[in-house]
Order: sequence, then C-alpha cells, then structure tokens
Amino acid sequence: MNEAFGSRLRAALDAYGPLCVGIDPHAALLDSWGLPQSAEGVRAFGRAVVDAAAGRVAAVKPQVAFFERFGSAGFAALEDVLTAARSAELLTIADAKRGDIGTTMAGYAQAWLEPGSPLEADALTISPYLGGGSLAEAITQALPAGKGVFVLAATSNPDGASVQQARTGVPGETVALRVTRDVTALDPSSTALRALDPSVAALGSVGLVVGATIDRTAFALDDDTLRTTPLLAPGFGAQGATPEDLRARFGTLAGNVLASESRSILSAGPDRIAATIQERAARYQEVMGG
Repeated sequence: MNEAFGSRLRAALDAYGPLCVGIDPHAALLDSWGLPQSAEGVRAFGRAVVDAAAGRVAAVKPQVAFFERFGSAGFAALEDVLTAARSAELLTIADAKRGDIGTTMAGYAQAWLEPGSPLEADALTISPYLGGGSLAEAITQALPAGKGVFVLAATSNPDGASVQQARTGVPGETVALRVTRDVTALDPSSTALRALDPSVAALGSVGLVVGATIDRTAFALDDDTLRTTPLLAPGFGAQGATPEDLRARFGTLAGNVLASESRSILSAGPDRIAATIQERAARYQEVMGG
C-alpha cells in the first residue's frame, strides 16, 4: 500500500504551513495576466502558479471548471498542470466536486485518483448529497492508492447553510454532521487515529470542506468530532478570512487546516505571484508559530 494521504498531508503541513494556493484561471485573471482566453492560456497560467508555489506551500488546488470550459484541450492543459505540480512535489487537490453512485462514482475515482491516470491528483473534492454511502466507491479506491478526498460538509457559500444546517431525525445531528459521520466511517484508519492521545497530530485521509467564514457550532461540527480530520477551508483571502483568523476560527483544529486562497494571491500578476505566495505563506507560518 502507498503511504496514506493523511500522513503525506501532515508532513506537508508541518514543513510548509497551512497555505493552499488555488489555481483558478478566471477569464478576468487571464486578461490581467496578458494571457489568451484558450487552453494554452490556462496551461501557461497554471504552470506559472505551480512554479511560484513550488517549495513554498504544501498544496495547490486547480479549479477544474476553468480548464473544462475549453473542452478536451482544456483537460489536456489541466493534465499538464497536475503533472508539473506532482513533479514539483506539491500536493494536488482537484477541485471537481464530483458526486454520484456506484460504478459512476468509481469512474470518477479512476479518472482523478488512480495512479497513472492522466488527471491523477493526490485528492479530490466530492459532493455527498446523494448520501454519504454513495461515496464509498471513491473512498475505498482512494485509500489503498495513498489518495484522499475532501467531502463538502459546511461550505462558505451562504446558500449552503439551509441544507447543511438542517436537522436529521437524530437529536442534535445536522446534515453536515451526518455527512461527517458517514464518510469518516469509510476510512478504517479513522477509529485508530481517534484512539491516540489527542496531542498526537495524526490525520486521516478522508477530509472535509469546512468554510473559514462560517460558525461551525451552527453546523454541529465541534473540535472533538473533527480532531483527526483534514480540513480544506475556503474563505481565506478575497472572501474575508485572514491568516490571523485561522486559530480564532478553528481553535485546536488549526493544525489540520489547509487554508485555501486564490484570487487574493493570483491577482498579484505573473511578476509578483512568487513573492506574494512567499509573503502569505510566511504570515500563516507565523500565526501557527512556525
């Protein structure tokens, strides 16, 4: 079996701090970078971000939609960006938000998480709203390959709260909490990790997307529930959360968090992006006491 994604993530967080740089080649950003609105434009954009991030941060997170809009050529560009990121020893999170059942979900896992696949990434964002059990095919394929997933649980978009804070039939259980319980139960290492002394900062390989701008108590996601769970936290940077908010918002879980920033960094432009990533990474490391 390959080294577990959770172990690799723990090492990367300890080495580089929590910053995860989004690779989001919006049309406006391509224009401001002087790049064409084409597959070649998003390839050049993505490769530049990878070069700037290498050796400075733990992970990069390409937003698949901005490549997919250029069809097969866009996917080829994304393949190139993912390959370059792996070669640079960056953890890669494909932000594709896939979600389906049975063999269809298995197909997504093969596309994004199977070693040697053209679109191979270290982890994939997935959606649980066909039921937590629907993700079993993806998770059970990912873990032996040393891959991970980040499941949408308590997202930073305001519209998400009406669904994710809704109560199930179990007293005190929100939909977000039910998702958390269902998907972490699919990671056999999760129970073993939770039995460890709480001072041991081990991580499982099934993570959650938990927004940095939300009130976790409204979703019934407390620190103990998430103690060994990797957290991918959008909402830093342009959406308002700052590096200084990391400990305030996540408390004892701060060391488990990948703080995702994209526009706030990418808007620096091609000439300043490396320095901006270095500056932002240093701020997060300072907050974390590194």
